[in-house]
Amino acid sequence: MITRFEELDWQPTPIGDLMLRRRTEPAVGQEIYEVKLGDEYLMSSLFTVAEEELAHLGLAAVEGDELSVLVGGLGLGYTAVAALRDERVRALTVIDRLAAVIGWHERMLLPVSSELVGDARTTLVEDDFFAVMRAAPAEDRAGYSAILLDVDHSPRHQLDPTHADLYSSDGLRALDRHLAPRGVFALWSDDPPDDDFMARMNAVFDDTAAHVVDFDNPVTGGVSSNTVYVGRSRS
Repeated sequence: MITRFEELDWQPTPIGDLMLRRRTEPAVGQEIYEVKLGDEYLMSSLFTVAEEELAHLGLAAVEGDELSVLVGGLGLGYTAVAALRDERVRALTVIDRLAAVIGWHERMLLPVSSELVGDARTTLVEDDFFAVMRAAPAEDRAGYSAILLDVDHSPRHQLDPTHADLYSSDGLRALDRHLAPRGVFALWSDDPPDDDFMARMNAVFDDTAAHVVDFDNPVTGGVSSNTVYVGRSRS
């Protein structure tokens, strides 16, 4: 079977050429969407289990109702939409550095775009999530019930070296300022649980955990896994 690619969008960005494409995956016989940054594959709609589990595991750790959720990294939209399906969420803000990615959803190019953009609780913001976390929160702004982050491959492997400081103890403390009391930080990683990063999580947050999320890989015929880190603010 010949794999045919349809390029839906291509744009230069400050961190490389960004491409959204659609193709049929012979292994599953279905249409999938892929994102590439330069020569690097960023994400695929063939593998969304862990992205959705980022929202499920993060929000499962949050107490109460009327939740305000911040998602760092929009991508194909699966984490954000999974968060919206939690009826306790009253407001969802998604920050993405790339206007092109936000534009994909506003143009309804992706399978979950309509559900995401059509929900009145959703706000899409073009900004640098990492710069926002470095800055002190506005004095009149309440903290987020949860911050869900899926931008880099892992705490050790960043798309942009300027992101590295967030994964230090000081960077995590800066992020913690943006959480409500007992708010939850959750992070997706493509790598197995990292003991060094867990030590930094433990230095800043309570009730920390590194959840291994297994999922079937139809391309290899085996099982793949990602990690979702979760911690609760001490403040």
